[in-house]
Amino acid sequence: MQIIETILALALTLGILVTLHEYGHFWVARRCGVKVLRFSVGFGKPLFSWYDRQGTEYAIAAIPLGGYVKMLDEREGPVPDALKDQAFTAKSPSKRIAIAAAGPVANFLFAIFAYWLLSVVGVTHVAPIVGDVAPESVAASAGLQEGMEIQAVDGHRVSSWRDVNMRILERTGEQGAIAIEVSDGGSRRVLTGQLDGWRLSDDTPNPLGEFGITPWRPSVPAVLGQISDGEQAEAAGLQTGDRVISVNGEPVADWFELVNIVRDSPGEELAVTVERNGAEQTLMVTPAHKTGENGEDIGFIGAGVEAVSWPEDVLREVNYGPIAAIPNALSETWADTRLTLVAIQKMLTGLLSPTNLSGPITIARVAEASVSSGFEDFVRFLAYLSVSLGVLNLLPVPVLDGGHIVYYTIEAIRRKPLSEAAQAVGLRIGMAMILTLMVFALYNDLMRL
Repeated sequence: MQIIETILALALTLGILVTLHEYGHFWVARRCGVKVLRFSVGFGKPLFSWYDRQGTEYAIAAIPLGGYVKMLDEREGPVPDALKDQAFTAKSPSKRIAIAAAGPVANFLFAIFAYWLLSVVGVTHVAPIVGDVAPESVAASAGLQEGMEIQAVDGHRVSSWRDVNMRILERTGEQGAIAIEVSDGGSRRVLTGQLDGWRLSDDTPNPLGEFGITPWRPSVPAVLGQISDGEQAEAAGLQTGDRVISVNGEPVADWFELVNIVRDSPGEELAVTVERNGAEQTLMVTPAHKTGENGEDIGFIGAGVEAVSWPEDVLREVNYGPIAAIPNALSETWADTRLTLVAIQKMLTGLLSPTNLSGPITIARVAEASVSSGFEDFVRFLAYLSVSLGVLNLLPVPVLDGGHIVYYTIEAIRRKPLSEAAQAVGLRIGMAMILTLMVFALYNDLMRL
């Protein structure tokens, strides 16, 4: 069932973003006088289609992982004399540049709208308050301590752990100092840590953890909030509301300790002492075997934790009026753009491992998680992915929109197009680069699985 949900989340995510991207090309092409033959959402054989008054076919295709706009083009076949002036190839270089750039621009505009909408609706963040600090880490070198709230990183204001993540990601692989402004007991000060070439791990990177920070979280007592039907917890007689006091005579501090005990004990009988209605009783539970994310054998009893609310004083509500939200949306979009560009630059220079590249499987998993997390997380994920799609498509690589823009710019300067031989060589190089990148990203996905 989860696989189906993941596939549907991927189809929904890519369907929205690619349709917006292609609509950008379509909208500008129409206004530049180019005849659009087909606007397809998805690839492959159309499941159904219809035509408008200008003869454009709109299609919903069988493979919902992309889309395309097919325009009248003399490079793809003969064009009737009566329609030659409507062919893409008949338009000036400036109009072809506008059409090529319209797709990425549509992605950026969507991101701006998404962040504007979140700013107006209002979002609630958990304040970036430090929990544990790992010894001999960058965070430790800066003097961060439990209870400090991070206010800014390198002079950039932050209000959530997402903001902190983005700012420290920009510094991965670098030398020198990083400035972290914190508030502690009502006073503010700037701490300085030494990066010393700090880098993300090659596999499943955790920026905050590798920086040395564990976010503060409220205590989660080992109280059962739900019991799954037919699982080991129900069979052993555990009930909703039970507070687990000890396992095999050893005290249990909180929910996370209980989870670790169960995970480490597949197939082992455990004596679980619980408090129920003021009285204690001991029940025997044998965790079932289950395969973990990394293929390891873990224990599972089918019990969930009772929900714990965050204290009001660690929540930060952020919302803007419709006008004030515009600069905030622009700032958020620029931050995503900058992070994407920095990541590309650091991969090319070796400061960031290419193993951090993600392909469709990782995108699908994150999409499914964001859909499950709610409206805010899904919209934010769509916005970030839309920016990434816009930036990547503007790279000056043949096959991508950016490569076409380079060709048309050269044509405008030279007053004649590049030779077909030169364009063919560029096309082969671009295809090789994109295919290599796709295969490598897919390989990374499979290794993470």
